[in-house]
Formats: sequence, C-alpha cells, structure tokens
Amino acid sequence: MHQKRTLRFGRRSAGTASALVSLLALVTGGLLAATPSTAAQQPAASGPHVKQLCAKPATPGSMHCLALARTDVKQHLGISADAAPSGLGPTDLQSAYKLPASAGSGATVAIVDAQDDPNAESDLATYRKTYGLPECTTANGCFKKVDQNGGTSYPTADSGWAGEISLDVDMVSAVCPQCHILLVEAKSANMDDLGTAVNRAVTMGAKYVSNSYGGGEDATDLTADSKYFNHPGVAITVSSGDSGYGVEYPAASQYVTAVGGTSLKRDSSSRGWSESVWGTSSGGDGAGSGCSANDPKPSWQKDTGCSKRAVADVSAVADPATGLAVYDSYQASGWNVYGGTSASSPIIASVYALAGTPAAGTTPASYPYAHTGSLNDVTSGANGSCSPAYLCTAGSGYDGPTGLGTPNGTAAFTG
Repeated sequence: MHQKRTLRFGRRSAGTASALVSLLALVTGGLLAATPSTAAQQPAASGPHVKQLCAKPATPGSMHCLALARTDVKQHLGISADAAPSGLGPTDLQSAYKLPASAGSGATVAIVDAQDDPNAESDLATYRKTYGLPECTTANGCFKKVDQNGGTSYPTADSGWAGEISLDVDMVSAVCPQCHILLVEAKSANMDDLGTAVNRAVTMGAKYVSNSYGGGEDATDLTADSKYFNHPGVAITVSSGDSGYGVEYPAASQYVTAVGGTSLKRDSSSRGWSESVWGTSSGGDGAGSGCSANDPKPSWQKDTGCSKRAVADVSAVADPATGLAVYDSYQASGWNVYGGTSASSPIIASVYALAGTPAAGTTPASYPYAHTGSLNDVTSGANGSCSPAYLCTAGSGYDGPTGLGTPNGTAAFTG
C-alpha cells in the first residue's frame, strides 16, 4: 500500500462563435458574475478566482484530483441562442495546436478517475451537441463507463471528482471528436485503486490512458511504477501538478508522459496563438516541475540538472485564466470554466490518439524527444524560483514547467 502523501493543489475557462458573439455571451448572456463571491476562492490579486474541485483527502495513501473551477464566471445549465459558453472550446484547441478533427476514428482514450459521476454520459452529450460533435453514447459504442473491475458496480458519487470527470471527457471530445471514450472509475482515490483502474483500462484495450491526479512522492513509487504504469505500447499521460515548482507522483513515473501547463491566448502572430508558463516566479500555483527524488531518469531525457527523472515532458493549456468550457451538472450548475493540469493531461492523451497506435514494445513518453522540432517551444514565464533555473523558468528548448513544448500537429507523438 502507498504511504501517506503530501498533496499539491492547483487551479481551472470556447466556443466556435465569433469574437462579437463571444462578447455578447458575456454582456447579454450573463455568463460573467458582476460581484464574484469570496467564499472558497483562491487568492487572485492578479488572476481569476478559482476553487479546488476535490476535497483534501483525510486518509493515508490518497490522491487528489487536479481540477480547478473559476468562481468569477457564473454557471448556467443552458445557454441562450446568442451566447456561446465561456472558455476555450474544440475549434480553439484544434486551431492552437494544429490538430486534425477527422483523425483518431475508433481509437479508445481511457480516463481514469476516482468515485462516480452519475451524469457523465448525459453531460457529455450536452457538451458534444453544443459544439456540433458526433454523438458519443453507450448505445452507439463510443462511450463506456466501468468500475475498476470492468463491471457496473460504480463507486460512491462525488461532486468534486464528477467535475474532474466532466473536464476529462470534454477535453477528449474537443481534441479527438472521433475517438471512443472509456471512463474507468476507481472505488477510492487511493493510488492502489487508481492504479488498478489504469491496469483495467489497458486490459480493456485502451492505447491511451489519461490520469489527472497526483500526490507527494514516497518510497513506494517504484513499486507502483512496475505494478501500474509499465505498459509498453500504451501512451499514459499524467498531470504534473497545480502547485508550481515541485514534483508529484505519478507524474514522476519513468513510464508516463508528464504533462505540464501553459497560458494560451490568441494573438496576431502567424500561429494565431501565444503560450507562456502557467504560474508566476513567486510560485504557489501553476504547473508542477522539478527533479524526482525516486524515479530513475529515462534514457531519452538529456537535461543535466536532474540526476533522476525530470518533470514535465510536454504541456498544453492549463491556466484557469485562459481555461476551458466544461459542462458539469452533477451537484453543479452546468457550463463552467475549468483549468489545472487536469485539462492538459487528457488533451495530450488525445493528441497521442490522433497520431496513431503506439509501436508495440515502446514507451510513448519517449516520442516527443525524437521530434522536438514538431512542438511549439514555450520560452516565457515561470512557476517559481529554483536552481538550475530551467526547472522552473521557460527558455529555448527543454524546461520543467512546459517540457519540450506544446503540440504543433501530431508528428511529435508518433513512434
């Protein structure tokens, strides 16, 4: 069993409408709160007010989901005819990362989370209908929800993890609309139950498995590596954390793609978008990064500041200030703006799915290191202060918070 972990916490906002319609959404649709409540908010003197979706675990060995919800954006069960959901949506992500909407047909992306979301399928249907994506249901074989044993004895429902699940399945839908989605619900947030769910996803045929949770490293991590994450030929992605500079497990596993986070904004460049590290030099929140205390360095990592595993490998949008539109109705009020590296992990898992089936016997975490020219190098921003500086401050080439960069098409994620 895993020992007690010191857990890290983090933060969490698309639409296909034009800038004018987006403005109408905010002004006439009433999506922005005039006077946001201060209850349960994170300090945000220079950024958005957010809340953690998952309660702090009270038992040893538990993990914490890394999803954050904006509290300064009103939630709505529905939207008016002239209002798009607030936050980034499918066409935004496809544009920013040059992703083909038609690829990935039949590929299965697995989402591993704890507890049950009773509204997972119906909420997914609302998200996909709103954005004109193909239906993904149990009936048509696109969506499947199972417990960690592969059955239908679902665990206890939990509103926080339900929000996490909504974020995860919506991000798969946004990035790979043609993909199938397998949701595996662990009976608890204990690493052993979550790890069992990872194994279940692989047993059921998923070649892409996203994990949006983390906790502090400990001496049992290498055992968990071999039991749960050593799956050659399967792309396993893990959120790097939301507490700024510092390493979490299982992002530190030598067998996974550790996914950091960025702030993503439209601009007038040829790309049409710009990205910087999610975080600040003062630390405290933002994408996790640094040197593992336990996991050995994979052969494909060549940075010199960590004798062991360095985090992260790649990244995608995670900043709640530039967050994602998500639909969550289980003890929540519908359309939300979410962020955290909980968003970037399923995004990258879905990019792997767009890129095609990983080669048998390989570790897909190594693929981006062989294709660095096919990534957007993030060169500005920081998630804290550290030495050597590249582990917390962006620069040309590899850095901790954003790894090798963000997707620029799918070439960096092929074997």
